[in-house]
Amino acid sequence: MPEVNFNGPEGRLEGRYQQSKDPSAPAAIILHPHPQYGGTMNNKVVYHLYHTFLARGFSVLRFNFRGVGRSRGVYDNGTGELSDAASALDWMQTQNPNASTCWVAGFSFGAWIGMQLLMRRPEISGFVSAAPPANNYDFAFLAPCPASGVIIHGTADDLVPEADVAKLADRLTNQKNITVDYETIEGANHLFENYIDDLILIVNQYLDKRMSPAL
Repeated sequence: MPEVNFNGPEGRLEGRYQQSKDPSAPAAIILHPHPQYGGTMNNKVVYHLYHTFLARGFSVLRFNFRGVGRSRGVYDNGTGELSDAASALDWMQTQNPNASTCWVAGFSFGAWIGMQLLMRRPEISGFVSAAPPANNYDFAFLAPCPASGVIIHGTADDLVPEADVAKLADRLTNQKNITVDYETIEGANHLFENYIDDLILIVNQYLDKRMSPAL
């Protein structure tokens, strides 16, 4: 798949990108887990989310946050990584000026960054949030959550208790004008080891619902 480099706030950001043949196709960016705990754009969950959106006809970008792989800069406690994600979305929009809509999908730390990006960029109309770290990061900024999406979590998550994510999902579900689905995977841990197929099935089912009849 094509390697790309684009400008971020601290210099070059490294990514993998594939563009749909349809100029009006939707666009999606995929955000990886915590850089200080081995998170990269090649994480298995990120990789499979990328290919799921690609198979649905999206133009899709996944990339390394600053300081990861060949991306320039150093870890910045989420603030800089949010700026990286905004730069990635800017780049995607220059590549896809006629995109029908834009989605963001994130895993763990990437889910937290993705939800913040959602608040700042009204053109994002859908999200996938896998194992959002609701016990370690404050999600109070989602007041209100501006777009509909799906939150997916494992019941056996050893890093983020399912009860914390259920509480977050419940709060978002009660907001007006949007719908946030909450799906759990029985037995799945934080990395969705041995359950990635289940994760992707839920994402596909959610995209089926959102893409029919239209995004």
